[in-house]
Amino acid sequence: MKTISIRELHSKTGEYVRKAARLGEIYITDHGRTIARIVPEAEKPEVPYFARRKLSPGFKAIMHKLKGGTDSTILISEDREDRV
Repeated sequence: MKTISIRELHSKTGEYVRKAARLGEIYITDHGRTIARIVPEAEKPEVPYFARRKLSPGFKAIMHKLKGGTDSTILISEDREDRV
């Protein structure tokens, strides 16, 4: 864990941001008390969230009963036509 003062951060911000990206978190102190931290950007997962989520047990149990329904765009179009 690297700790630096606000003064050090102010004088060499770019250097410490790059160090955080390479080495990990850097804690910022003000009069010896930690007040902030610089953390590197987390790697984005390669698999999108919805592809890696897990179905709830309740949904898994009824999933086989589900069948395709009406396309919502058709329902919306019909609703709009009825208004005219």
